Amino acid sequence: MARSLLRDRLDAGEFFIAPGVPDMLAAHVARGLGFDTLYGSGYWLTASNTGLPDVGLVTYTQMLERMSTLVQVSGAVVIADADTGFGGLLNVAHTVRGYEAAGVSAIQIEDQEFPKKCGHTPGKRLIPAEEMARKIRVACDAREDDRNFLVIARSDARQGEGLDSMLRRLERYAEAGADVLFPEALHDEEEMRRCCEALATPMLANMAHGGVTPILPADTLAEIGFSCAIFPAMTSLAAAAAYRRSLQTLQATGGCTPDDVELYDFRELCSLIGFEEVWAFERKWAQRD
Repeated sequence: MARSLLRDRLDAGEFFIAPGVPDMLAAHVARGLGFDTLYGSGYWLTASNTGLPDVGLVTYTQMLERMSTLVQVSGAVVIADADTGFGGLLNVAHTVRGYEAAGVSAIQIEDQEFPKKCGHTPGKRLIPAEEMARKIRVACDAREDDRNFLVIARSDARQGEGLDSMLRRLERYAEAGADVLFPEALHDEEEMRRCCEALATPMLANMAHGGVTPILPADTLAEIGFSCAIFPAMTSLAAAAAYRRSLQTLQATGGCTPDDVELYDFRELCSLIGFEEVWAFERKWAQRD
């Protein structure tokens, strides 16, 4: 079931951030560093698990399994990307119930047509605002915990319809019951300020490295008026760069040492993923003659 941390922070006006994690190794590292809130990105969990682009190819069942595992491995509060709700109104209700039962604390639904596309890539197509508002109403009605399980309404209207249309859409989504609003792919700080000034509902900032929105520090985002921010791409891009550096070194030299490429300590990693508990179990239950 959902945990109260996100709702408590929103009610207290306490700004918070959630780094995105592409896989369970990253989740372990985040847990070891003490992150209590994580973002389960559809783009990066899809890329790491299937090697496919974020264009609606991954099913609800696949994403539910990944989100459930993320909750268990990280021990953190998880904000989960649910794309378009994986279909129509019945699909949205089913998705909310499944994600909530898996321990997710917030679900993000966007107003794109299915199959959706990554919010910072071209060619997005939107559903009518009223259809999205119905999805939000269904999502809010389907949850069991209407205080702690948050519904986040994302709009991708900036690209095709412009900022004013996005703001009108977000207003309707707030009226439909969305707990948090997510204006995707804003172009500059001025647009970010306009969104926060126009609407009283808590706003989420998407700090997607490589996207069209400028990357700003947490204190600046809070000053602008955002309630929270996700950093979905940072860990994945850093990891991909490390993969490339280490493989280039191996390719060029036939080897790799810690002097060539920074390596995570193997013993520490074993501890992070639970080997010490396994060894303790084996010692306890070892057969004795």
